Amino acid sequence: MGTIVVTGGTGTLGRHVTERLREAGREVRVVSRSAAPYAVDLRDGRGLDAALAGAGTVVHCATAPSGGDERAARRLIDAAGRAGVAHLVYISIVGVDRVPFGYYRTKLAVEGLVERSGLGWTILRTTQFHDLVLRVLEGAARLPVLLPVLAGVPDQPVEVREVAARLAELALGEPAGRVPDMGGPEVRTMEDLAEAYLRASGRRRRVVQVPLAGASYRAFRAGGHLARDRAVGTGTFEDHLRRHFAQGARG
Repeated sequence: MGTIVVTGGTGTLGRHVTERLREAGREVRVVSRSAAPYAVDLRDGRGLDAALAGAGTVVHCATAPSGGDERAARRLIDAAGRAGVAHLVYISIVGVDRVPFGYYRTKLAVEGLVERSGLGWTILRTTQFHDLVLRVLEGAARLPVLLPVLAGVPDQPVEVREVAARLAELALGEPAGRVPDMGGPEVRTMEDLAEAYLRASGRRRRVVQVPLAGASYRAFRAGGHLARDRAVGTGTFEDHLRRHFAQGARG
């Protein structure tokens, strides 16, 4: 069966994937820049060969929106090949082939590297996590009086724990190629999501819609990042908000 390595295993998604795999009785090795004894920065690759030694499967959750994902993926793929890894599982984003946003283009490029790696591979695309939508809204709410959101942009956020469960299931199986996308249960406007956040947080702001220009914005407005026919998630944004603010109150 072999050890399963989870890159980015301390992050928003990776820690839940790690939990699911360990619950399934598998030996999991967490790789991240701060995870001893396998503290590896994929951008330089030092320590990566030791981290992958004896691994049968790698779940690649590590990402850096600030850049370097392609370089990191090349290093990981090369090391996985040397280690004899049989299965590389990669998490991507719905719409990377339809929305010309810089980070999406990078994710699409990494998909190509995985597909051409010579390894057995599985790629799962999902819509944005509730956590990301919440961080965006919390950042916008730092402004006094107003809470700006992108005008006319829908979203379909998905619960990260559900994504982790699906990713763990895929990691425990055989390489499956590109599997069906995974989207959240509801397509909502950003204005609607912002209002839900304000109700849950008790903050008072006036939600204002801000139009932008450019091809990426037009693609987001057109719903290029949605998976309307794959609304398989069950957890709603309100569910996530209740859990988030309940944890804050306990803290």
